[in-house]
Amino acid sequence: MCGIVGAVSQRNIVPVLIEGLKRLEYRGYDSCGVAVHQDGMLRRVRSTSRVAELTGLAAEDGVASGTGIAHTRWATHGAPAVHNAHPHFSQGPGASSASVGRIALVHNGIIENHDELRAELKQRGYVFSSQTDTEVIAHLVDHLYNGDLLEAVQQALPRLKGAYAVAVFCRDEPHRVIAAREGSPLVLGVGGAEYGENFVASDAMALAGVTDQICYLEEGDVVDLQLGRYWISRRNAETGRFEAQQREVKTVHAHSGAAELGPYRHYMQKEIFEQPVAIANTLDAVNGISPELFGDGAYRIFKEIDSVLILACGTSYYSGSTAKYWLESIAKIPTSVEIASEYRYRDSVPNPRTLVVTISQSGETADTLAALKHARAQGMTKTLTICNVATSAMVRECELAYITRAGAEIGVASTKAFTTQLVGLFLLTLALAQTRGQLAEADEAEHLKALRHLPVAVQAVLALEPQVIAWSEEFARKENALFLGRGLHYPIALEGALKLKEISYIHAEAYPAGELKHGPLALVTAEMPVVTVAPNDALLEKLKSNMQEVRARGGQLYVFADGDTQIESEPGLHVIRMPEHYGALSPILHVIPLQLLAYHTACARGTDVDKPRNLAKSVTVE
Repeated sequence: MCGIVGAVSQRNIVPVLIEGLKRLEYRGYDSCGVAVHQDGMLRRVRSTSRVAELTGLAAEDGVASGTGIAHTRWATHGAPAVHNAHPHFSQGPGASSASVGRIALVHNGIIENHDELRAELKQRGYVFSSQTDTEVIAHLVDHLYNGDLLEAVQQALPRLKGAYAVAVFCRDEPHRVIAAREGSPLVLGVGGAEYGENFVASDAMALAGVTDQICYLEEGDVVDLQLGRYWISRRNAETGRFEAQQREVKTVHAHSGAAELGPYRHYMQKEIFEQPVAIANTLDAVNGISPELFGDGAYRIFKEIDSVLILACGTSYYSGSTAKYWLESIAKIPTSVEIASEYRYRDSVPNPRTLVVTISQSGETADTLAALKHARAQGMTKTLTICNVATSAMVRECELAYITRAGAEIGVASTKAFTTQLVGLFLLTLALAQTRGQLAEADEAEHLKALRHLPVAVQAVLALEPQVIAWSEEFARKENALFLGRGLHYPIALEGALKLKEISYIHAEAYPAGELKHGPLALVTAEMPVVTVAPNDALLEKLKSNMQEVRARGGQLYVFADGDTQIESEPGLHVIRMPEHYGALSPILHVIPLQLLAYHTACARGTDVDKPRNLAKSVTVE
């Protein structure tokens, strides 16, 4: 989602700021901008185009400085427009809407009491030129400023309700940037002595190639960046005073978001084809099943639990929904799966013997982090995360973790992160089954054999791409689609529908196939393609009956079928045959042709595959 980069340096830092934004582009955004302290005043350029345009705008306007902040914005308050783009400037009492103030600020998150603060500041004479909640913070800091920017920010923060990461500088204090976080990620980057530079960013990836000395700021931290030095402080809840803090600086080799596309048209296609390697990497250290795969103390925690609660959003929610079938059938442990954004706002029955499992690609998903904190507040302190970023807030917040090794995923629509999540969740299932005495040695050996063969099996599924392309040409002409699955393949149908709607903008819904006759069958016509996931499992015959219900209404079926299902192509029934049936791990294979179908349909419709409209990669606001 929104990205922040800020710096103080003795060199022109604008190219570094813009390059940092480019590294964060994959998260998705609607507008972008950069502001600097130049010639004793504030200067900025903003755009609703791509970050690349900022380079030209900055050069055209002669924007150059050693102190600056930059931002990519995903719109929440106010439409995607230049006047709503960050950075925002304060405009004090008596100022015109075109005047330039003394405070420049960028912000990730949402300020919930912005209406109340806006009304107060308007009464004090402040001029608002945007519809954003962010501009309120800039004016508030300006109002509280009395010669020391750090003091002004420290006084402003307790008045903000909601989540934020902010970076601020002042016209009257060159070579100084103040940054703070509460509920939204922020890192400090310590630069080299040559330029005396220091950095702040919403993600260490933004600083790749600039510095590898990273400090992950904690909730409530405020950092004061100056040339060759920095200070971190935090408010004491009892005294209300800000006190100095010590934070560890780590060497972090962040991967650049600007990975090479190679022979692929889009990052999404590249990431689909990287899945065999991503899965192999995720399994690299697995020589046997053991609770310690998830961290020290996992065996003790696993012995103490009697249920599992999975918290996740979007695609990660569907991986958790698949894992529920595994956990209950293999590990024999009651499992519930909650949409994180809903869980914390309803009354639930806490159980301190529950293992709370969060799933997140980025490890910074705001809704999931909030749900995790809510679960802990209810006394459920046994926590584990499945995550792709070892240095993320989610990993730091949980007792236990399994780090998937999908590598940087740039396409907004998740592919390899999803399949590696499923691998991690299957390993968790086996570890819990072993701890609970539900995993015989022979079964463990068979499961490990299947896992090790998985990269080869995925490669064979990817070879189906030409057949999927042929289907995509038909789908590109449609505006609606249904996806059907049964059992543990129902969440895979949900994921397939999500992928199609995300990047092709075709309306798609997924149902358990047995639910057709309870309403969705009314939608079936010759113009409504019905995609069916058809593995050779215990529900196959039931699924075939559901398919006949579609055919009897003139519907067009598109079926991904295992080789031994005896489902053959004929008019109205189109079949792509999967290379092999894969038992419990079948969902990992069946989701891949659904990813390919969504990708090639989007290509045929000419949409922006890697950056679909209105969406963001890492959702760091509620």
